[in-house]
Amino acid sequence: MSTDGTPRDRFDRPLTDLRISVTDRCNFRCPYCMPKEVFGGRYEFLPRNEILTYEEIERLVRIFHRLGVRKVRITGGEPLLRKDLPQLIESLVRVGRESGDGLDVALTTNGSLLPHLATDLAAAGLSRITVSLDSLDDGIFRAMNDVDYPVSRVLEGIAAASAAGLEPIKINAVVKRGINDHTVVELARHFKGTRHIVRFIEYMDVGTTNGWRLDQVVSGAEIVERISAEYPVEPIEPNYAGEVARRWRYTDGEGEFGVITSVSQPFCGGCSRARLSTDGKLFTCLFARAGVDVRGPLRSDWDAMRLEQFIRDLWRRRSDRYSEIRSAETEELKRVEMSYIGG
Repeated sequence: MSTDGTPRDRFDRPLTDLRISVTDRCNFRCPYCMPKEVFGGRYEFLPRNEILTYEEIERLVRIFHRLGVRKVRITGGEPLLRKDLPQLIESLVRVGRESGDGLDVALTTNGSLLPHLATDLAAAGLSRITVSLDSLDDGIFRAMNDVDYPVSRVLEGIAAASAAGLEPIKINAVVKRGINDHTVVELARHFKGTRHIVRFIEYMDVGTTNGWRLDQVVSGAEIVERISAEYPVEPIEPNYAGEVARRWRYTDGEGEFGVITSVSQPFCGGCSRARLSTDGKLFTCLFARAGVDVRGPLRSDWDAMRLEQFIRDLWRRRSDRYSEIRSAETEELKRVEMSYIGG
């Protein structure tokens, strides 16, 4: 444990970030996350009584904040499907304000509902927003979200978030060879000079339903090579220790982009993130096989001190480093689906 009380795991990694999935539902069916053949009309999503309430989430965030967490990201599924989400944002921002230490509250969304909610999210105190957009080619994008949703409406969502003051916006693009890799430069070009930051993500083997294969991965190095062939770029230092994206800036001063290289250049050594599932299970790795139930203790007679010690002890036992040990053997392991705990 560090001198400030923040627990450290077996590799001396602190607990500083918490990602919270507020719903396991999504209005998209992206094949790399929620393939339609698995998450179809007969798929049984979580019943309401198994989902953490906003009050329970706030209580847990207060505990995590005392343990050293200073960044909270709201995820899903698609988090904006959860009713009255700005109320949760406001309550979490208040946690940081009341402590005097502050709390950075961010959100990842597919952007479809931003035209209706961006203003309310900004008013609630949302710090930052990330929008998933895998291609600007409308046909490719419709195929990748698999519900025939047009690019133009996601761009409307980005514009609404920008108008609400949620800038700079990060744009996440999962790159899959043979599907959208030929549109990488177009996406970089579109957002170059806008202050928004595209982050190209190597296609990852999260979960076991997406049929992941290594030959479908386009490495971060290849992505940088393609963009730099058109625009001169140079690497820049991370904004903070443990930042997952490797940053590159255009030498003409027209902004930057990032690559997230979980497959080709793992960054497990700096990972300080815990993930809370929709039904209150705590995961210490995106590629974990199972989580630890905290909803049960939360809904029983455990007080805050006991819950805090429970989470502290769990983090101290953490030894996850899946991306560093990825192999043919690990590929066969059952892993939690991304839609269950967020990206």
